Amino acid sequence: MAHIQSGGSGRRASSVELNLVPVIDLMSVLITFLLITAVWTQVSMIQIGSSLYSKKSGDKTTPLTPDMDKIVRVDIRQDGYFVTIGRESHLIARQGEIFDTPTLVEMLKKAKTLFPEKIDAMVAMDDSLAFDHLITGMDAVLKSGFPKISVASGGI
Repeated sequence: MAHIQSGGSGRRASSVELNLVPVIDLMSVLITFLLITAVWTQVSMIQIGSSLYSKKSGDKTTPLTPDMDKIVRVDIRQDGYFVTIGRESHLIARQGEIFDTPTLVEMLKKAKTLFPEKIDAMVAMDDSLAFDHLITGMDAVLKSGFPKISVASGGI
């Protein structure tokens, strides 16, 4: 708080004390907010296991061109599961409020027999769906023999 001290010689000396605690609090909140939002703007794919299109060699990541004939992708949409295996796409329609997960597992197991060396798959989900549907889709992919899952964010 600012106050004026009077000296013995009749002159007034001013002493200003600033309370910097509110400014420091505001800056710490702003810096935290900016750091968190900067990280989320860079994330376009959350990688579980390894990336679908890159391979680590030492400390560097070298991009690979995806083999379109061997892609396994599950898109979880409002109307059901949209499965892409190689260059073929299939829709497993939703039955009311229930997704047909057993049919998805069966179709992915057929894909595993077509590509026995393939261990990675991609799962993407419509942003308007509940998170439980993503977990169910990932479980189906794991049951089918694809342990390395990449989760694409940002909707379909």
